[in-house]
Amino acid sequence: MTDRPQPKPGILDISPYKPGKAAVEGVAQPLKLSANENILGSSPEAKTAFASAIDELHLYPDGRCNALREAISARYGLEPERLLFGCGSDEIFQLIGQTFLQPGDNAVQGEHGFGAFAIATRAAGGEVRMAREIDLRIDVDELLACVDERTRIVWVANPANPTGTLVKGSEIRRLHAALPADVVLVLDGAYAEFAEDPDFEDGVDLVRNFTNVIMTRTFSKLHGLAALRVGWAYMPQDMADAIDRIRLPFNVSIPAQRAAIAALADEDFQAKSLELVRTWRPWLAQQLGGLGLETTASSANFVLARFPRTPGRTAVDADAFLCARGLIPRMVGGYGLPDHLRITIGLEAHNRALVDALAEFLGTRP
Repeated sequence: MTDRPQPKPGILDISPYKPGKAAVEGVAQPLKLSANENILGSSPEAKTAFASAIDELHLYPDGRCNALREAISARYGLEPERLLFGCGSDEIFQLIGQTFLQPGDNAVQGEHGFGAFAIATRAAGGEVRMAREIDLRIDVDELLACVDERTRIVWVANPANPTGTLVKGSEIRRLHAALPADVVLVLDGAYAEFAEDPDFEDGVDLVRNFTNVIMTRTFSKLHGLAALRVGWAYMPQDMADAIDRIRLPFNVSIPAQRAAIAALADEDFQAKSLELVRTWRPWLAQQLGGLGLETTASSANFVLARFPRTPGRTAVDADAFLCARGLIPRMVGGYGLPDHLRITIGLEAHNRALVDALAEFLGTRP
């Protein structure tokens, strides 16, 4: 016996999620390139919609998100009753874990997979199994090698975070076909809008035609509503009914719902956001390569760069150098990538400033 309440077994073994840095001591207004936020901000229409809720802050929101449900259904051609909403897609991951995992079960993800997957698994008492990635890419055969009779979930972010790599639709379908029918395949599409590979598939057809697939999306990236925490999922109706029983009743606020509906309709802002990434993502990768840094082909709104292990030139050294100049990248050592920095695509001036700073750091400036 102890003299105080104790967390259930396994809780204190969970490593808390650590977001990217947002501030630098001694720098008044640093440029945050560590969180993959939309550098253009938010849709003007979304801001107006958010402000329209100012006189309703005393009211509970619609717990079913019916107006947002209908907007997403119309936009993507999805059955509204198969949608579920969360306080960001992170909450949806937690709900999936609570619904389908029990102690002794396990969930499988890539070795560099998004940290929220592992947290959701461990919080539900499940074991996390990390499948080896090849060239920082999810490998279907490695995932399947980790699956056994106690596997209940396979998590796949596509495109992946923090690597930016993509799994082709044919490989996702091969993965699903090889999974037992009682294993849930979760396809996290937080960066799906940025994927331009013609072989990319969003997972809608798999969800529609099978009983064990869930697709998640977010308004935090393309739509620039990270502060409002709006995520959604498309899944079989019986899964949605089960998860809805443990979902907190008012998890998406009125201002957030209003802003999300407006952001979804603002195709001009979405187009500008996509064009920015489409223009500067290959440029940044090419420039970093010219500095002698290895980059991973990205299908997201960021680039992952590998630094040498030479003392004074490591990723840790580069992070300190950039931060001192007001440019904040993302260290990803917690994802098993201690030699890498993840860098969000910025505006032209931001991207050029970053490259100039790294050229100075690496001693390659003419």
